[in-house]
Amino acid sequence: MDERIITEEKIEEDNDTEQSIRPDSIEEYIGQKDVKENIKVFIESAKIRDESLDHVLLYGPPGLGKTTLAHIIANELGSDIKTATGPSIEKPGDLAAILSTLEPGDVLFIDEIHRIPKYIEEILYPAMEDFSLDIIIGNDGNSRNIRIDLPPFTLVGATTRAGDLTSPLRDRFGIIAKLQYYTKEELTQIVKRTSRVLGVTIEDDAAKVLASRSRGTPRIANRLFKRVRDFALVEGLGVIDKEITEKALDRLKVDNLGLDEVDHQLLKSIIFKFNGGPVGVEAIASTIGEEVSTIEDVYEPFLLQNGLLKRTSRGRVVTKKGYEALGLEEMA
Repeated sequence: MDERIITEEKIEEDNDTEQSIRPDSIEEYIGQKDVKENIKVFIESAKIRDESLDHVLLYGPPGLGKTTLAHIIANELGSDIKTATGPSIEKPGDLAAILSTLEPGDVLFIDEIHRIPKYIEEILYPAMEDFSLDIIIGNDGNSRNIRIDLPPFTLVGATTRAGDLTSPLRDRFGIIAKLQYYTKEELTQIVKRTSRVLGVTIEDDAAKVLASRSRGTPRIANRLFKRVRDFALVEGLGVIDKEITEKALDRLKVDNLGLDEVDHQLLKSIIFKFNGGPVGVEAIASTIGEEVSTIEDVYEPFLLQNGLLKRTSRGRVVTKKGYEALGLEEMA
């Protein structure tokens, strides 16, 4: 299937936008009230003690601001941030190269930390606990262990799959925070902030419409904002009002609940081909031509979160709310 505009996963066009509109401080960061307030306390405490902040694990669905929060933590600490991803750290040398560049108090941000290979993870343990790095160099017959002392640093790990982290790695994080989906009110604030940063006028009711179709996810809200802006510039008067917003989102086939054609196809396949369920995910995957993992990781979370679909011991079932979202009568 084509790349979805309402996917929570990052796509290529997000890179420049997310960097240009990223808030720099905790005060500017909208939403995640409890997480934000707690991290603010932990940062202030670390400053008072003149010590590095404990390692931080941020987890939750994609697109909720884990990367942004990592950069804010570094800014609030007055530290530099080095970034890496779990899949990019393939060899002990890759990890050593990253850690050897750290200065005292730096933040090391590792996205998709659950995807670090297990043998690399074991090298990371002493780095996190004792700020030291033990690596073996040479061949089996002529190998030796080298210990490298590291400056105190803060590791910020981000993951969408906290359950895939091993217990030893998870236990080494002193601060663990779960990010939640955003409310429509919070997303409205985010849309308005994005409009100010990008110098585009958006009316209040338009911001609310856009927020309501953004699936509780700032990344989607900002992506939809860019597309609605295009319609306002070309087919409107340059100002984003409610009429042009609804027109643009309808043209993009994003409905009032934030569902798109893929969501409709998945729900309709269960309803019309399997009498509304229960049906196994493998059968659904075969019917709509997708991988099981893609359905479980990308398509289902929002449908489950919003009560349009439910999992049972016998398989997936479309709920009454799911039927209503499609304008259909529930099957007897």
